[in-house]
Amino acid sequence: MSEIPSVPVSELPANFVGETTRVLLDVREPDEWANGHVPGALHIPLGDVPGRIDEIDMDADLYVICHAGGRSERVLGYLMQRGYEGVNVAGGMMSWAQTGRPMEYGSGAGGAIPDPGNSP
Repeated sequence: MSEIPSVPVSELPANFVGETTRVLLDVREPDEWANGHVPGALHIPLGDVPGRIDEIDMDADLYVICHAGGRSERVLGYLMQRGYEGVNVAGGMMSWAQTGRPMEYGSGAGGAIPDPGNSP
């Protein structure tokens, strides 16, 4: 398998709301997503990617993120075998949160609720 390219969170926009040429694909599980995600990200859990691959814009600049970078790297490898081009987000949501970048909370993609204040 070819090497998976990666990018640090500092090189990404603060959010992906309204993006038409870039997609941030979050492959974490629903409970992880609800505990904090990047505004405007596309949420497709790792196990759902094969069945929902058509939801991923093949022509967009694709960034894939998970908790720490392992799952997103595997998903990106899978997508690259199917003709997609993309980049793994180094350090995942751990790096995103550690750098203080904006996050939304809740299970909805568009109507996220404010941080309930009970994060670990």
